[in-house]
Amino acid sequence: VGADGLICSPREVAGLRAAHGQSPTLVVPGVRPTWAPANDQRRADTPAAAVAAGADYLVVGRPITASEDPEAAAKRVAAEMAQEPQPA
Repeated sequence: VGADGLICSPREVAGLRAAHGQSPTLVVPGVRPTWAPANDQRRADTPAAAVAAGADYLVVGRPITASEDPEAAAKRVAAEMAQEPQPA
């Protein structure tokens, strides 16, 4: 790859890991918890699925920032990350 890191959708993580192993670092936007709408994200997946596929860093924006209680939303995302991935 020749890059230290890549930004990719959750749907590309597994393929990149298969092709390149643990390097490069994968930053993954488009992560949507099961309880949040996809909005304009077309290649979204859940936090658990992104982590299971090998994502290094998740970008979870609106499900947290648009929440009435961002702290509680962030805690829900963290709890969901620890769960087994469900098909999106």
